[in-house]
Amino acid sequence: MQHIKKAAADPATEDRRVRETVEGMLADIERRREDAVVEYAARFDDWHGEFILSDGKRRALIDSVPDQVKDDIGFAHRQVTRFAEAQRDSLRAFEIETEPGVRLGQRVAPVDAAGCYVPGGRYAHAASAIMSVATAKVAGVPAITACSPPRGESVNAAVAFAMSLSGADTILEMGGVHAVATMAFGLFGCREADILVGPGNAYVAEAKRILFGRVGIDVFAGPTESAIIADDGADPMTIAVDLVSQAEHGPTSPVWLFTTSRALAEKVLETVPLVADDMPNADVVRTAWRDHGEIILCDSRDEVVEVSDRYACEHLQVLAADLDWWRDNLGNYGSLFLGEGSTVTHGDKCAGTNHILPTRRAGRYSGGLNVHKFMKVLTYQQLDEAANKIFSAVGSRISRVEGMEGHARACDWRLRKFFPGENWAFDVYDQKRYD
Repeated sequence: MQHIKKAAADPATEDRRVRETVEGMLADIERRREDAVVEYAARFDDWHGEFILSDGKRRALIDSVPDQVKDDIGFAHRQVTRFAEAQRDSLRAFEIETEPGVRLGQRVAPVDAAGCYVPGGRYAHAASAIMSVATAKVAGVPAITACSPPRGESVNAAVAFAMSLSGADTILEMGGVHAVATMAFGLFGCREADILVGPGNAYVAEAKRILFGRVGIDVFAGPTESAIIADDGADPMTIAVDLVSQAEHGPTSPVWLFTTSRALAEKVLETVPLVADDMPNADVVRTAWRDHGEIILCDSRDEVVEVSDRYACEHLQVLAADLDWWRDNLGNYGSLFLGEGSTVTHGDKCAGTNHILPTRRAGRYSGGLNVHKFMKVLTYQQLDEAANKIFSAVGSRISRVEGMEGHARACDWRLRKFFPGENWAFDVYDQKRYD
């Protein structure tokens, strides 16, 4: 493995600064509640209005969205909903009898309330509204709060339409750490969220990370990441265009190329700056490429798999021969895009798979947001009296092996109660002592 290009930046220092800032804000909001949120909204967004989008304002925003935009958002909504419904239906309730008189089962139930964060700083992320809100709706979550930073006098109209179409019950014209805290703590009359989902900047991601445990979250997220695996048959221009397309997420968004071709690596290294210079946000792309872009040359496709799985990238494209081999051998990523026809933009906007995905190597142990994140698998058991002759005896003995006498006696009692004529080795309870 050889670096043709290395990243220039080390994110660790910035991470510490963000963590300290967010910890202070969350503590302040938990202590001063709505008063603190009002101050942060004024400071960061110059916002002095109501936070909950009224029905009248919502209708006016939706009416202002052009029909073509509504059609396109509706198309994306249908794709995401179809995929989420298939995910939901793949997880089912069941009941089995493992032994005579022993019934075990599971129920599947949605969480009671979800908070969906929709970014709105540099771009108007209408697709993100669909990814989070529509997926929660398919799961059957009864109370869905969505938020997005206001732009001027309101949230973006297309974002408001996407939130409404997807099923948001409450829309907050609010962003940043204070929006995450509002949903987590149940401020301004919102339902206290059981789970927080959705992408955001470093401060939003850190707020979710700190609150994890108190509430559920979708994924541990950092800046958007994209990697491309390519062999000597790949088109360097396609690679450069796709790397640049993802680098525009922000100046801290890594983009990586893993390849077995030195000639391809050098051509991409030459081409990316030229493609970046043609972008309207060229400064953002150039910064991301300079500070966080990497090109890694590998000796074989097996080594490419090893490197790629170590990076565990959020978005992973494969522009190489034998796509089935790559699909079957790659293991760590957020979402996989196979072949030149599958650009990450499709997944980001309209293909149907969810674009809220793990970053910072979390793909080693977690997938992205899916309908199951909003659902709980609730197990139950029911043992009849006859089954206790075996299960209580075993439970009693294992409990004593572990030194847990109270657990053992709970089983002992059932053995005595259900089978009074038996001579049990650990019969410690005498009913007469408690009458």
